[in-house]
Amino acid sequence: MQTSLLHFPLLRPTAKQWRQKFMYQPQVGDRRHGCTIIFVTYNNISLNININIQDVISQKDEKKKMPQMINDIRSMMRSIGDGEISISAYDTAWVAIVKKMDGDSPQFPSSIRWIIQNQLSDGSWGDEAFFLVQDRMINTLACVIALKSWNIHEDEQEKGLSFIRENWWRLEDEELDDWMLGGFEIIFPRLLEMAVDLGLDVHCDEYALRDVFAKRDQKLARIPKDLLHNAHTSLLFSLEGMQDVDWKRILKLRCPDGSIMSCPASTAYALMQTGDNKCLEFLDGIIKKFNGGAPTFYPIDLFEHLWLVDRLVRLGISTYFTSEIKECLEYVYRYWSDKGLFCTSDVPFSDIDDTAMGFRLLRLHGYHVSPRALKQFEMDGEFFCFARESNKSLTCAYSLYRACQVAFPGEDDLQRAEIFSHQFLHDRRDSHNLKDKWLIPKDLSGEVGYALDMPWKASLPRIETRMYLEQYGGSNDVWIAKVLYRMYLINNDILLQAAKADFSSFQRMCRLELHGIKKWSKWKNLEMYGVSPKSVLQAYFLAASSIFEPNRATERLGWARTAVLAEAVSSHFRRSTSPDTTREGFVSKLTGDRCNNIESGAKGSTESSLLHALHEHISFLSFDDASSDNLCESWKQWIVTWTSRDCQGNAALLLVRAVEICSGRHGCLTDQKLDLYKYSWLEHLTSSICRKVCARAQDGQSTENAGDSNRQVDLQMKELARCVLKGDSGISEPTRHTFLHVVKSFYYVAHCSPETVDSHISKVMFEDVI
Repeated sequence: MQTSLLHFPLLRPTAKQWRQKFMYQPQVGDRRHGCTIIFVTYNNISLNININIQDVISQKDEKKKMPQMINDIRSMMRSIGDGEISISAYDTAWVAIVKKMDGDSPQFPSSIRWIIQNQLSDGSWGDEAFFLVQDRMINTLACVIALKSWNIHEDEQEKGLSFIRENWWRLEDEELDDWMLGGFEIIFPRLLEMAVDLGLDVHCDEYALRDVFAKRDQKLARIPKDLLHNAHTSLLFSLEGMQDVDWKRILKLRCPDGSIMSCPASTAYALMQTGDNKCLEFLDGIIKKFNGGAPTFYPIDLFEHLWLVDRLVRLGISTYFTSEIKECLEYVYRYWSDKGLFCTSDVPFSDIDDTAMGFRLLRLHGYHVSPRALKQFEMDGEFFCFARESNKSLTCAYSLYRACQVAFPGEDDLQRAEIFSHQFLHDRRDSHNLKDKWLIPKDLSGEVGYALDMPWKASLPRIETRMYLEQYGGSNDVWIAKVLYRMYLINNDILLQAAKADFSSFQRMCRLELHGIKKWSKWKNLEMYGVSPKSVLQAYFLAASSIFEPNRATERLGWARTAVLAEAVSSHFRRSTSPDTTREGFVSKLTGDRCNNIESGAKGSTESSLLHALHEHISFLSFDDASSDNLCESWKQWIVTWTSRDCQGNAALLLVRAVEICSGRHGCLTDQKLDLYKYSWLEHLTSSICRKVCARAQDGQSTENAGDSNRQVDLQMKELARCVLKGDSGISEPTRHTFLHVVKSFYYVAHCSPETVDSHISKVMFEDVI
């Protein structure tokens, strides 16, 4: 049976009580609610949000599952070690070929057992869930060679050879260049030579064979021989395919753990050629840990720490794991230097992907890092992942572009990197060439598109999360190195399930809070002052997309209601035949006897009604008389400086003050005089940026085509980022981020078209996450 519309009172007898229980939620078995329908009008479409007993039961079931998923993820994070990575049949095969130092039997018989136990039904080896012919061919040929080396398991050998013969033609597919395995042109010819030496018949035609070796020789001809022996370079990843190796010099390039660039295959080849005990110790540890198998890299600790944190943040569930994330970033920071980062802490080498990701995450979390680490990857106006790479990586440019978004003033290296990476990504998108050489994700085009269309200064947390929930592939995402591999913690279905459940809960909360604020607006008759239901919706959306945590409802709704009232007051002034006189009278009444105004406002004039709503709003946001006076003074300052053109931008500080007073943080600096200047500087930047972007929007200029104004805003945004992220001001982190949230919300509105904003509102608040 249907009952009256569900609503929850936003106005309570006391502010304290209002904060204790901000909204009433129906409970299972509460007969008063039965089945309820909330009517929400959006874009002239009436959306009926049905809330019935089954919905409540489903919600409670989801709430039961959520803590378990959070605990599972927390357990995974606390068990992070050197990296949870899949086993590579290719690397395992190289280890299986190794002979004992004092005999002719296998040094690692468990590796041979792994090979036999993991042959796929079609006779191949490789990633079972994702078919890439290069991956299957190189894994399969290596495993067949390993078995033939010991003249064992002839049936398995023949099955593998049959697969190679039947699929050789696929290697000529032109699209393979988009997903080329690392070092394939060097490694695969080496395997073919080994196969011929062992008498294996792969049945490839002579022309195809010549083409494979020609590509190998062409690539090797471009590599100076001394480069391989003099320093840690990406060439060492493919050491087993190299010719004319000076092993005495190569062994000087071993990593502290005894490996060659943390690559089991390269290390196994070095062990076969030199008998080096440190190489043997490294491989012995790997094989014991992975029960006979060997991954393509190990350890891969920095990569796992960084990318896991990145996924948690983008999926919107990082707030559940603040201590675990801090531990991850502390671990990464121990290895940070101006030389950059690599995927593993054991290799004295770096790449732009890990360095850019490390720089971005560390800076966003308050660590002091310098962009000098990225300069080493610049050459002739371009940026590269590895020196002498034959084709640039899309995901590396993507990581670089995201890192450049958090630049501080004067960081010219980042400015050049941003120009390069933005143009590179833009060109690849325009040419529809959005495949990458390091990763095969679910929706890389969507990730790149969002980054290009929504720069960090305009990207609100909940919008990014909603988009990423559709882009993140969970366990289906595949990484590319010498072979395809999986990172089990980074690409994990539990992360996706928890993020979807969390976002669905957020949407239910939004719908209820929105319903309440719309009823409040109607109750206060704010439509009479030009406040439309759509403007109420947008005000709440901006607040909820920035401050989304369930326990911060007071801050979120304080923001939204302040924005709505500011619009109502502005509309009241615009309609006046004498705005200056009206403002002066309004200020006088605002600062008068607020208690009497609250009691009499509802019965008075149109202006008195608005004053009543504003006084009531100030009263219920405030904890005490001091905070009430402070907020009232903020409104007074805004009204005194109000102009029809600058009213929106000037309202930014009102929003900041409202959020800070709701949270109870405002006023904590009054006894810290050394911090007052920095607090005032934050206020100045916030006001200046918001006024400029609002003025641009009113003039019909986009944030990309505003000339000098745009450059001024960009410089101030960098200064704001420095003040917020550097964390050396004594101002609390939540307070600093309040300024950033408000500024980004203003930039977002100025940056996006009305159609884009409408689309985001629909996705974030009303479209179910599937």
